[in-house]
Amino acid sequence: MRTRVKDFIEISDHTSLDRLINTLVSIRDSLPPEAEPELKLRGDDVFGRRLSISYSRELTDREAELEAKYRQPSQDAAEIKRLTKELDKVEFKSAASKRRAA
Repeated sequence: MRTRVKDFIEISDHTSLDRLINTLVSIRDSLPPEAEPELKLRGDDVFGRRLSISYSRELTDREAELEAKYRQPSQDAAEIKRLTKELDKVEFKSAASKRRAA
């Protein structure tokens, strides 16, 4: 299973362009060809700026195990739909409507 991963790179206020380019090239070269990396600049003048690099990769065995553990089976989804329909039948009066009725 593939997932999207984000990696954050802090950029100081006075980084040379050559150093930044070399860092980005080395990051790109370390990723697998099917990673589809994306780059975004985030932040502001008060809290600072940073580059956010996200890319696709395969889940590790541990990550896949946790993903399967917390993924809801279709039985749970069907039960949630059934409970939602049941709750939709319950009449609800807000506090405002109770005050108007009084």
